[in-house]
Order: sequence, then structure tokens, then C-alpha cells
Amino acid sequence: MINEERLVKLFLDLCRFNAPSLAEAEIVAWTKAHLIELGLEVWEDNAAERLGGNANNLIAKLPATGPDLPRIFFSAHFDTVEPTDRLVISEVDGVFVSDGTTILGADDRAGIAPAIEAVRSVMEDGAPHGDIYLLVSVAEEIGLLGASVLDFSQVEVDYGFVLDTGPPVGTFVNQTATHDKLTVKIFGKPAHAGKEPEKGINAIQVAADAIQGMSLGRISAVTTANIGTIEGGTATNVVCAEVTLRAEARSLDLAELDQQIEHMRSRFSAAAATAGANVVFDHHRHYTAFSLSESEPVVQKAQAASRALGFEPALRHTLGGSDANIFNARGIPSIVVATGMDKIHTHEERISRIDLVNTAKLAVEIIRQCSCR
Repeated sequence: MINEERLVKLFLDLCRFNAPSLAEAEIVAWTKAHLIELGLEVWEDNAAERLGGNANNLIAKLPATGPDLPRIFFSAHFDTVEPTDRLVISEVDGVFVSDGTTILGADDRAGIAPAIEAVRSVMEDGAPHGDIYLLVSVAEEIGLLGASVLDFSQVEVDYGFVLDTGPPVGTFVNQTATHDKLTVKIFGKPAHAGKEPEKGINAIQVAADAIQGMSLGRISAVTTANIGTIEGGTATNVVCAEVTLRAEARSLDLAELDQQIEHMRSRFSAAAATAGANVVFDHHRHYTAFSLSESEPVVQKAQAASRALGFEPALRHTLGGSDANIFNARGIPSIVVATGMDKIHTHEERISRIDLVNTAKLAVEIIRQCSCR
């Protein structure tokens, strides 16, 4: 049985750790000690060395009570999208919020806490289960980096559940987009902006000409594109000779994504050619889409658990990524479980007490459904 106050305390304890990406050592150490105290087998991999951060991914295992039951995992991530060193938490009408000066950090402590409470509840109740792993990653917010280097050599699982998306609880993400990143460097020609500007080629102007008329934002129901940053220039009296732009595109449709990237490249190339500038592209696939059918065991177990608790087990897609993209790409079927965290990546981030409890209950029911022969 879920212990509500224990769950809430764990959630709040986790939220109070300031753990931006690549600086999660303190929360990892605390969580590791907590899981060891609960009696789980716990270890770390070498993610810190591989990523240049100060913390590793944390792996915990509750061994099976009987043979031939599915081996499952619950996953979440330690890091937050920005620092929370000034975090002040309050509960308003059953909803946890910050004071508005920082994010709350429910993304993804609202995944970690219910997963741990669910495993603890199963241990206390003596319910049968196969091997249950907890995989808690670092550096998720800056590109799913922790999951991408997670050492699976000692993790034998059949499928898993990633607690890392928004409401309503009881719903699941079974399809996500492919995400491409594009860095564009435009090389113009410097000149004195007051004495002889006609001898220069302004890289900022080339970028502006390229962007003018470029399809950005919502391209279609399944595709988006964005130019996020632009850097360049040295002084107002110098014709800008070099600009770097960073862009992205995402889509559920791979052909549409490739078409969008080619459209963006062609706009920059044409503008550079017209001005006599040069352009260099760095294009890479950040992560790959996945799509799980309703016939997949991981989907069936998730939906059965949701129905058993009286939720509506809707399946949905998202253009956002999660560690599930990495796990699925490795051939491990993984579905994303809604936790109830809302308005993430903003200072209005929030999660209700009841959603925390219901997420933990859902995790327990998932374990039960996976243990049914």
C-alpha cells in the first residue's frame, strides 16, 4: 500500500537538491544511500567519466521472487533543466509549486519518488514480481546523454516504463519524433562599417535573408522547426564576418523531417551564394523516433494497469524526447508514463499531491500486471 506522507516527503527531499545537468553528484549520492537502506542492490556506471560531469547513472535492482516473470524497469532522471539553488516550495490547495523565482524540479523528481515508493510498497506487501530495476539517469535535459551511455551489461530487462511526461496520470506516450540538430556557420567578409562597408559581406545580413521566408514553427501536425540561437559580430563599426546559428527540426514522419532540414539548408545556401559568402553545415540526428503498437506487451501491461485503477489509458504521441528514445533504439521496448507534472521547464511548474499518489499506485499496479501469468 502506498504511504502518502512518506511519498510526499521523498518527493520534497529530492526537489531540494540543486542538480542541473552534469552536476548531480549530491542527489545521486543521497538517493543511492536511500536505496541501499531500503535493501536494494545498488550500483553506478561510469557516466561521469564519459560525459565530463560529476555524477554517474544510478541503477538499483529488486531481485525476482519467482522464476519466469518479466524483468522490468522504471526510469526517471535526476537533472533539472535549470538550477534550483534558491528553490522555495509550498503546497497550495494540494498542489506543490515554487515561489516563482525558480522551477520546482518536478521534472523529473515526480518520476523518481513514485517509482521508489512503488518498489518499497511491493517489498512491504510481499507481492510476487520478476526482477525490478530502477534506472535513474543524469544529463537527460541536455540531450538524453546519461541514458545514451548507460551501461546495460549488468541490466537484463524485457521492457520498461519511463516516468517522464505530463498529465493526465494513467495515459502513456507510445510514439515520439525523430529530432535533428543543425548548426550553420556563415562566413562573410569584414570591413570598416563607416569607411568602406561596400567592401564587406555582412554575415548577419546573409542569415537574415536566409531566414526571411523560411518555414519555421509549426510546419505540419507532426513536424516543427526552430532557429534557437544566433551568435556573431565583433563591434558595431565592423561589418560582421561570421555568424553561427543553431537550429532544429522534429517530426513523426522521417521523410517530412528530411525535407524540412533540406529546405533550411537550401535557404542558407542560396542566401550565401547571392551575397558571395560561404556557409558550412553540421547536421546530426539527436535521437530517433519510436512507435510502440498496442500489441506490444509493455503497452498492454501499462494499459491494463491504468484500467484496473479506473483511469483512461489513452495512448498519445509527442514531439519531445525522453530516455525512452534511447532505450527503444537499443531494442528495449519502453513506454513513457504520465506523472502529472505540469508546466514543466517554466517557473510555474507544479504537481498535485493526488497525482504523485496516483503515479505511485499506477507503478505498483504495473508491477502486479507484469507478474500475472
